[in-house]
Amino acid sequence: MVGGCSSNDITLADLEAAAAKVDVSSIEIDADAEVPDALLDLEKTNLKFGFIKLTDCAPIVIAKEKGFFDDEGLSVEVEAQSNWKVLLDRVIDGQLDGAHMLAGQPIGATIGFGTKSPIVTAYSLDYNGNGITVSNDVWAQMQENDPKLKSETPEHPITADSLKPIVADYKTEQNKPFPMGMVFPVSTHNYEIRYWLAAAGIHPGLYTAEDVTGVKDADVQLSVTPPPQMPQTLEAGIIHGYCVGEPWNQKAVVTGIGVPVTTNYDIWKNNPEKVFGVAEAWAEKNPNTHLAVVKALIRAGKWLDETDDSGKLVNRDEAAEILSNKDYVGAEVEVIRKSMTGTFVFQKTDVREMPDFNVFFKHNASYPHYSDCIWFLTQMRRWGQITESKPASWYAETAKQIYKPAIYRQAAELLISEGKLDPSEMPGPDYDGYRAVSSEFIDGKTYDAKDPVGYINSFEIGYKDDADMAKK
Repeated sequence: MVGGCSSNDITLADLEAAAAKVDVSSIEIDADAEVPDALLDLEKTNLKFGFIKLTDCAPIVIAKEKGFFDDEGLSVEVEAQSNWKVLLDRVIDGQLDGAHMLAGQPIGATIGFGTKSPIVTAYSLDYNGNGITVSNDVWAQMQENDPKLKSETPEHPITADSLKPIVADYKTEQNKPFPMGMVFPVSTHNYEIRYWLAAAGIHPGLYTAEDVTGVKDADVQLSVTPPPQMPQTLEAGIIHGYCVGEPWNQKAVVTGIGVPVTTNYDIWKNNPEKVFGVAEAWAEKNPNTHLAVVKALIRAGKWLDETDDSGKLVNRDEAAEILSNKDYVGAEVEVIRKSMTGTFVFQKTDVREMPDFNVFFKHNASYPHYSDCIWFLTQMRRWGQITESKPASWYAETAKQIYKPAIYRQAAELLISEGKLDPSEMPGPDYDGYRAVSSEFIDGKTYDAKDPVGYINSFEIGYKDDADMAKK
């Protein structure tokens, strides 16, 4: 028979006496042990994020693989998408909670170029990371047009000047524009390759209200090709060059089918590339979850850019191994490692140290700067995706609708309070969201985000606006 005990069997005095007999002399207390951070009151904990197989999806992948999402109480599934349109559509219809997006996607969707549905971003995934590659045959012709390019280590940056006669001859002989590829109409790649071509006097085509293919007056026809398919499309001769992110420029070098001629670091030094985007309605419904996600991404970006005392990136080899997984980028680790560790191969004889080819955190790369949003808007207007002139005030107001630095700041301040971020690692409290005026472009043009109309009108090729719009 098993006997129970009633409340009368053991008294408080008995418990105190028993506790006094317990020997605690051998128990060690770690005074430095971290106390778990208080979790936000999350509206949603199980999330699915989309991405395209490019190395700049790294902050999302690293936040998952290094447990930064877990630390915020989030269970995150990360899923590759077939192309940028599918990715955007799935964010809009709620199949994805958020995604690795082209910086132009939240902008295009919000203003209604293509799909009309408000998307916001509180986190910029990276700076730089793209290249422009041409076929071996085109490169050989460029070298004939400019003998300086025949060097084993030609001077960089390489402009499109030597491409111009090739494009002109093709157009005359074939009676159609020279075919090149980019990844999406509102991609950084589209605007970068257009910028590079136009800087040499090559017309990349205009969009009109009636024709959204962007080929009006075009010397070059820019077609949409998903990033992983770029090398094989080039090899098949369907296109003769392309602008894409890594590892698909380095893949052309490794397979011997093409030559990268420039990177977007040379087109615009420290240009914004991808963002983490969510539907505006999702952000409004899940503010704490959104905040927790941004916290984890900030930590991931910082981890990716961590260096030792000599300036060497200490985590990029591990990042390359992780990204090479078939569920992520799925390319050979050696191909991914090249650009991720700060080395870019233009040709086997032209290997250059480019420590800032991929920037995820330093230079305030992860902060959503209003001026970055405005640059994309100026290019959308320059090429006709925005079909009517807009006053300068419209650019500033639109940027504030899409870019959400207040959320980033709140996430960063929470990380500072937890000892995971230093105040010096984010812009000061008086920062207005506009990066310094810059002329670090391949054509030497000066970009001042507070004068978007003046910037648009400074270009020889592209639409122009009424100068009075600059004052409105």
